[in-house]
Amino acid sequence: MGSMDSFSSIDEYRFDPKWLIHPEHLFVGPRIGEGAHAKVYEGKYKNQNVAIKIVHRGDTPEEIVKREARFVREVATWSRVQHKNLAKFIGACKEPMMVIVTEILTGGSLRKYMLNKRPGCLDMHVAIGFALDIARAMECLHSHGIIHRDLKPENLVLTKDQRTLKLVDFGLAREETVTEMMTAETGTYRWMAPELYSTVTLRQGEKKHYNQKVDAYSFAIVLWELLHNRLPFEGMSNLQAAYAAAFKNVRPSLEDLPEDLAMILSSCWMEDPDARPNFSQIIQMLLHYFSTILPSKPILPSRLFVNENAPMSPESPGTSALMAVCNFTGDTPREMEHNKPKGFFFCFNQCY
Repeated sequence: MGSMDSFSSIDEYRFDPKWLIHPEHLFVGPRIGEGAHAKVYEGKYKNQNVAIKIVHRGDTPEEIVKREARFVREVATWSRVQHKNLAKFIGACKEPMMVIVTEILTGGSLRKYMLNKRPGCLDMHVAIGFALDIARAMECLHSHGIIHRDLKPENLVLTKDQRTLKLVDFGLAREETVTEMMTAETGTYRWMAPELYSTVTLRQGEKKHYNQKVDAYSFAIVLWELLHNRLPFEGMSNLQAAYAAAFKNVRPSLEDLPEDLAMILSSCWMEDPDARPNFSQIIQMLLHYFSTILPSKPILPSRLFVNENAPMSPESPGTSALMAVCNFTGDTPREMEHNKPKGFFFCFNQCY
């Protein structure tokens, strides 16, 4: 394994070396997800079932530098924050490949969950419960000065009992500073705040001011989707949705929604980022609305009304005993296909 100093080669981002793991302890099973720059596998780390994210380094020197910086930033973020609504971070290694290891969840992505409910809507209690899970995860991140920038249903995964949502991807998370102007590298247009659309209108690499309120906007789009179980900005491509939201101030319809929910949505996706509420305020608004529908369904999970935002210690048990995850395209999880799992270096030869 490479030197632990390899993680601190980018001085701007550092994390505790205790999170470094040895690749010989990793065994890789079936692939369960894939993105533009990484593939995710189910596997084992020291006999614990885990999710193994393997990041492609890139093909050019410029790509390699950029992706290594993003990898170090993502690992630094994972190592700093722990919460019951964030997937439990287990560790990372940089050689022979860039790898992030987290707990593996069994309930499937929020995207798959909603697709399976269509054409019906989610039960209102379930929708608001999930919204509270998301808001609490975001409140935790923001309390540590971290902006997520890529909040969407594909990055939210359910636990085995499908009663709790966890945020599972920090690939675009950035640390917020008072003076920093951040690059326009962002998430999926349909869920992105308008102030992030500089990738549409500005030169590549140009920098633009924004703050953590971009996540409040994305939360509102996800909440609207939870309430309607429809794709926001239906009939538009991702870029069309971005243009409509940024330059025409178009938002999804608030018709047929209770007044309290319409107020939460309209405040979270306001054009002026400074006018949007923070996540502590969003949680209080959601709890207030939940109390108005409580009499119709008195049996509720106690987790909804408990303050769960204090960071857990690294030793705190997560849900890592829940082994397997549905991928983000809606496929069902596969059982481990071999009697003996393949070692990490087998995956090194097979992945790219």
